Amino acid sequence: MQPNFNATTAKLSLLPLLTFVALFLGTGLYLQSQNVDYAFYQLPAPVAILPAIFIAFLITKQSINESVETFIRGAGHSNIITMCLIYLLAGAFSAVAGATGGVDAIVNAGLSFIPPSMLLPGLFLISAIVSTAMGTSMGTIGAIGPIALAVSAKTGIDPSLMAGTIVSGAMFGDNLSIISDTTIAATRTQGCEMKDKFRENLKIALPAAIITIALLVYLTPEPQPVEVGDFDWLLVLPYFFILVLAVMGLNVFVVLFSGILFAALMGFTGSYEGSAFVKDVYKGFSDMQEIFLLSMFIGGLSEFIRRGGGLDYLAGKIQAFTKVIAKFNRQVADQIGIALLVMTSNLCIANNTVSIIVAGPVAKKLAEDGNISAKRSASLLDIFACVLQGSLPYGAQALLLGATFSISPWEVSTSAFYCFILAITALCIIVLRRNKV
Repeated sequence: MQPNFNATTAKLSLLPLLTFVALFLGTGLYLQSQNVDYAFYQLPAPVAILPAIFIAFLITKQSINESVETFIRGAGHSNIITMCLIYLLAGAFSAVAGATGGVDAIVNAGLSFIPPSMLLPGLFLISAIVSTAMGTSMGTIGAIGPIALAVSAKTGIDPSLMAGTIVSGAMFGDNLSIISDTTIAATRTQGCEMKDKFRENLKIALPAAIITIALLVYLTPEPQPVEVGDFDWLLVLPYFFILVLAVMGLNVFVVLFSGILFAALMGFTGSYEGSAFVKDVYKGFSDMQEIFLLSMFIGGLSEFIRRGGGLDYLAGKIQAFTKVIAKFNRQVADQIGIALLVMTSNLCIANNTVSIIVAGPVAKKLAEDGNISAKRSASLLDIFACVLQGSLPYGAQALLLGATFSISPWEVSTSAFYCFILAITALCIIVLRRNKV
């Protein structure tokens, strides 16, 4: 049962969350001023949230035992546990498929089909496919960045334009992939199926991608040939395998478990060994440790905020902010509210997955108040988190490509045209399809 609360109690319940954001953001800004590489990623989020949890225990009016029960109830919520288990399986699939050579195979397979006159749109598509298959924009950028740098040097394409193209494709896939941690977080916090979110998301992302490709065709300079490495088509299959299974509507656990086994079987046709398979599965689990822990901690913290009325308070403030729009259409106003909520969160945290986890409960409240479907709210959460993440000069994506291409992260983020086009496309669809949510 939701306890009674007043405005003061509701505001106070938000203090732990604000503490987490301030600590995470403040540390990142300070380290960036000291020219520390990847400044916003030096303080692990699961550590940054510990003082916030401590404050939540201090300000609650419950006994210590009741507070522990509240925290465990939130951390052990079925959505949180399901999300954490999916993270583990997604990490295992990514590790196994990558270890067998799948990433190199899918990149070279894509390059083999690109005509020289279509280098920029072709690299956008390769990044999009690889990111959708891998479920990670950073992994995609790490794999394709050096190749894109070599292509840029050989063809004379502006490095910032090339880097922005890679970020654009990577964010397209990160936003759509069924094994992306952003998709997992968005669907679990909003309570919808991944296949439904994928289809809803595609209606917005696909038009934006088509416009981006048309722009990149125009921006591609005179054609130059590109050397392509050897690859094995068998190693490409696991990525398409899980995508097909997911679109068919199979249970996500079945999809990921089947994908892990299929990737291993393709690897066994070569030099991949069973002992390496076991280690790679565990490595995939380990790679998800940070987001696994953070999801549980955020879940526990959110339960304190919910009990204190903080979620209702935040939802009310956002609705008050969008009240002018609400006079014309409440659903449009609440959808824009969801977008503003997750973008503000991402602006502070510089991590699209964490911002979705933080904003998720309030977004769900806004969706329920505005009679917005779970698949639409999940789609909006993921879209606008990715929009801002790809546009942030202090985001990991811009920082990594800036270092790879030896250019300013600002040049990278301002050349990520897809992110800006996606935002405009999403807003147009929110307004034009306001009665189909």
